Formats: sequence, structure tokens, C-alpha cells
Amino acid sequence: MKRVILITALMFTSATALISCRETTQRETVIREVEVERTEPVKVEVEEREGIFERSAKKVDKKINKEIDKEIDKIGDDN
Repeated sequence: MKRVILITALMFTSATALISCRETTQRETVIREVEVERTEPVKVEVEEREGIFERSAKKVDKKINKEIDKEIDKIGDDN
């Protein structure tokens, strides 16, 4: 009985080792380039040229400037 269990375990281990070491097939990716001619120029807005950091920094600056203006109004004019 021990031999049967041992042989079965060895067969299972060797079968698993052979199956798991197979190379996976890789698909070939085809990239096609197409030239497009445009009759009218493309209009790009200024915000599209700016990155996410610049846009978020502008929003934060506006909020901070509003808070600073409120504090200045609270203090008032010392003259």
C-alpha cells in the first residue's frame, strides 16, 4: 500500500511539474500608423496645455486669496 501511495504521489508531482512549466503563447501585436490631414487648424485651449498640478494650484490660489482678502477686511485700514 505504501508503494502505491508513493508512486501515485510521484506521478502527481511529476505531472504537475511538467504542466506548470509550459511556455505560454504570446500574441503578436500589430500597430498601424495612419496619417490624417486636417483642413482647419486644431484649436487647443490653454487649460489643456496645463497639467493637473497647475490647474489644481490655480484653484487653491484662488481659495487662499479669498481667505486672505477676508482677513484683511476684518483687520481694516490702520490709517
